[in-house]
This record gives sequence, structure tokens and C-alpha cells, in this order.
Amino acid sequence: MTLKECYAALDGDYEGVIARLRSEKMVQKFVLKFLNDKSFELLETSMAGKNYEEAFRASHTIKGVCQNLSFTKLYESSCRLTDNLRTGYGEETDALVRQVEEDYKQTIAAIEELQAGIPA
Repeated sequence: MTLKECYAALDGDYEGVIARLRSEKMVQKFVLKFLNDKSFELLETSMAGKNYEEAFRASHTIKGVCQNLSFTKLYESSCRLTDNLRTGYGEETDALVRQVEEDYKQTIAAIEELQAGIPA
């Protein structure tokens, strides 16, 4: 899988990220680093513990990273979750968390496929 194909698979903005970071090598470096980011784990742990302030920070971090990397779909869902958590737990929170989880898994799957095709 090419980097461009990876962006198509995760519903991202390939042209936008290339314009911002200026090189495919640089974009690939940061895309692969996303696999090690612990923000989603923190979101899950915080939600399970009903620590909505920490969940807000985790979703805000996911949103920011996704905005920088042009992971459009995950950015949009994490943005909605961040806005929802800004004032604490709300009636839509659980559904928004499930959407972020779905989009996160799609993003990780695409990046792992990209990684699998990179020569060691």
C-alpha cells in the first residue's frame, strides 16, 4: 500500500498533508508514529473510569494530531467528541466515543497495512 492509498483507506486528505509537511517521507514518518500514540488508550481508560476531564484532554489530543496529519474522518469524530466533553458527560457522549473508536480502528488498520508494505 502506498501512502496515498493509506490516506484513501482512512478517509484522510493526502494532498493537504503533503502541502503542509512538504514531503512524503516526512508524512510517512509521522503517520507511522501515530501507531505509538497512547491518546486513544487514555480516552478508553478515562471513559471507563468516568474521568470526563481526562477523557476531554485525550480526545482533544487525538483531534489535534489528526488535524495535523489530515486524518479527516477521525479528526471530525474526535472534534465532535471533544466539543461534547468540554462540559462533561452528555447524553450523546457514549455514541460519540463509539464513533471515534470505529474511526480510530479504521485509521490504525490502514496505517498497519502501510507499515506492512515498507521494507525493513
